[in-house]
Amino acid sequence: MEEFREVRIPIPPKDCTVAVMAETALANSELATLKVRYQARQRAAPRSLPRLYILAVGVARYQDSSLNLTFPAKDAGDFVKCWQGQRNRLFRDVVVNQLTDERATRDNIMDGLEWLQKQVTQQDLAIAFFAGHGMSDPNNGQFYFLPHNANLDALKRTMVASQDITSTLDALPGKRILFLDACHGADVSGRGRVRGPLDLGAVRRELESAGRGTLVFAAAAGRQGAQENADWGNGAFTKSVLEALGGLADTRRTGRVTVSMLNTYITERVKELTGGSQTPIFKNQDDLADFPLVVLGPAEE
Repeated sequence: MEEFREVRIPIPPKDCTVAVMAETALANSELATLKVRYQARQRAAPRSLPRLYILAVGVARYQDSSLNLTFPAKDAGDFVKCWQGQRNRLFRDVVVNQLTDERATRDNIMDGLEWLQKQVTQQDLAIAFFAGHGMSDPNNGQFYFLPHNANLDALKRTMVASQDITSTLDALPGKRILFLDACHGADVSGRGRVRGPLDLGAVRRELESAGRGTLVFAAAAGRQGAQENADWGNGAFTKSVLEALGGLADTRRTGRVTVSMLNTYITERVKELTGGSQTPIFKNQDDLADFPLVVLGPAEE
């Protein structure tokens, strides 16, 4: 008669030999041995991980109060919070320069771009996030982001040209991503607002031609506006990004969210939130390989 049993024994974290012998009142079996080789899991040393640098700009309150919006400053803060859990996980550190409302002047934004230039290394990931009004110069189509102290009659002197943003990011040695929740159209009635007074067609063409490896996620295409709504608590684009990075983009339960997963999710989610009236755009200038942005839940190293 044979009887099978399962016995669990602790094994020390080193090479060792496991020996098993069956014993009864009448006899003992021969000793059965098994050599076990210990192989430790390779844990990523914190110093070997890249750093994440974030320049987050959100302007809801302007010196010209007629331009005021509701959620861009909150968008910037919420965007920063969604990355904090990646410290000592996907990134060695998450370093933030956050500029909102009165702090988001043209000079401070330009200093923030220079800060990225000084800090980012080839190993790191740099992210620039802009939420607020944007507009295009009717004379040449140049896109400008409106800082807190923007003057609609002095575009070049008081606003931040998209060329300053993209040229800074393009020159950085590491991976870099631009999130732009600042697009163009007239205000709409009701609880929704649209961020920016003019056409985005020229901006889309500029984003598509900007290059050398900067990934660009922009809130809307063509003549569409970038909408915000009290029911969402954010701009439609930012809300979709937050949901995606929070895990909803990981539809296959892989435990991570990658660039391509983020793009797929926000494309559909923004359309859903806005009833198809806003379509985000994504540009991968050099067809960079897909890579993870966040790790979700427990993760083995």
